[in-house]
Amino acid sequence: MKLHCEVEVVSRHLPALGMRNRGKGTRAVLSLCQQTPGSRPPLPTCLVICTLRDKRGTRYELKENIEQFFTKFMDEGKATVRLKEPPVDICLSKANSSSLKSFLSAVRLAHRGCNIEAPLSTFTPVKTSEFEKFKTKMVITSKKDYPLSKNFPYSLEHLQTSYCGLVRVDMRMLCLKNLRKLDLSHNHIKKLPTTIGDLIHLQELNLSDNHLESFSVALCQSTLQKSLRSLDLSKNKIKALPVQFCQLRELTDLKLDDNELIRFPFKMGQLTNLRFLSAARNKLPFLPSEFQNLSLEYLDLFGNTFEQPKALPVIMLQTPLTLLESSARAMLYNRIPYGSHIIPFHLCQDLDTAKTCVCGRFCLSCFIQGTTTMNLHSVAHTVVLVDNMGGTEAPIISYFCSLACYVNSCDMLK
Repeated sequence: MKLHCEVEVVSRHLPALGMRNRGKGTRAVLSLCQQTPGSRPPLPTCLVICTLRDKRGTRYELKENIEQFFTKFMDEGKATVRLKEPPVDICLSKANSSSLKSFLSAVRLAHRGCNIEAPLSTFTPVKTSEFEKFKTKMVITSKKDYPLSKNFPYSLEHLQTSYCGLVRVDMRMLCLKNLRKLDLSHNHIKKLPTTIGDLIHLQELNLSDNHLESFSVALCQSTLQKSLRSLDLSKNKIKALPVQFCQLRELTDLKLDDNELIRFPFKMGQLTNLRFLSAARNKLPFLPSEFQNLSLEYLDLFGNTFEQPKALPVIMLQTPLTLLESSARAMLYNRIPYGSHIIPFHLCQDLDTAKTCVCGRFCLSCFIQGTTTMNLHSVAHTVVLVDNMGGTEAPIISYFCSLACYVNSCDMLK
C-alpha cells in the first residue's frame, strides 16, 4: 500500500536545541511494509518513507508507536502523524485526499496491531519512475496528446490543455486540488461547471478563444473570491457579466477583449486590486459610474461603440418614495445583512443590483440618470486610445438618488 505526497519529518528535539526545521516538504513515496507479507501470525507493519535521494527509504515502527494523528486539513491533502519513538512528526502534504484517508486508516490499524486487508509492500527500493507522478506542470497542445485512458497527475499545479477540441471542462481536472494555473484556451467550451470554484488554490484561469456566453453567479460566489488573481475571457461570446462578478476582489488582471459585452457590471469599482484591464473590441456604449473608483496601471478599451453623452438626463423620480424603495435604501445605507433565507430571492436580486448615487447612497428604481465623459487617464497610468482619432475619453453614466443630488452635481455633468 503506497501514498505519493510531500513529506517533512520534523524532530521534536529541535526546539530544545534552539534549532528549527526547514519548513518545506520533499517528494516521497510512503509504503506500509512487512518483511514477509501475508505471514501468519502477521508481523508488525512498518512505515517506509522513500525519496529520490533515498530510494531504500527510512523505516518507522507503527505498532503502539503513534502518539497522535492531526487530520483537520485532510480534505486539503494534509495530515501529520506524531510518533513516540523516534520523537518525530511526519508531516504530509499535497496528497490525494481520498488516498490519504485510506492510507491513514491503514496506519491506524497497524498502530493497533490489527490485520490490514489492503496488500502490503515488501522492503524493496522504490524505482525512479515512481517519482514521475509528482509532476507539477503539464502542457498539452493537441488532441493526440490528450490523456483519455489515464488520470492527470494529482500533484499538478499548472495544467494547460489548448487546441484539444474540448467542448466541456474535463471533470478529472476538477479533482486536482493543488491547481494554481489552469489554461483551457483555444477550445470549444460553451459552459463552465460551478465546481471550478472548488479549486481553492486557483490563481490563474485562462478561458480565451472558447464559446462561452456567460460567467455564472455561482463561480463569482465560490472560493475563487479569495484565490483568483488573473482571468482571461477574451475571444468568447459574453454579452454581460453578473453584478456578483465584482465579488472577485482579488483580481489583478482581467482580459475581456473580443466579446459582445454591452455593459460592465455597474459595481466595477469594487475590484480595488485590479491593475490590468483589457476590454477592446466589444459593444460598450458607456462606462458605469463606479468605474471612476478603479486605480489601474493599464487600460485598453479600443474599438468599442461608445455613445455621445445625452444632453438631457433620464428622470425616474417618484414622490413619495414607494415602500420598497424606502426600505431598500435604508437596508443598504445601514448595511443590514440580507439573504434568500431571510427575504424572498427576488428582493435579494433587487438589492444586489441597486445603483449607487454620486453621494454614496443607494437607489433601486427611483433615480435620475445622467451621462458625461471622463478622461481614462484619471483611472489608469497607461491608456490605449479608444479610437483611431487618438481619443482617451469615454462616456460614463451616473445615478442620482434625488433632485438635490443632481443639482449639486450639475457641474460634473456639463
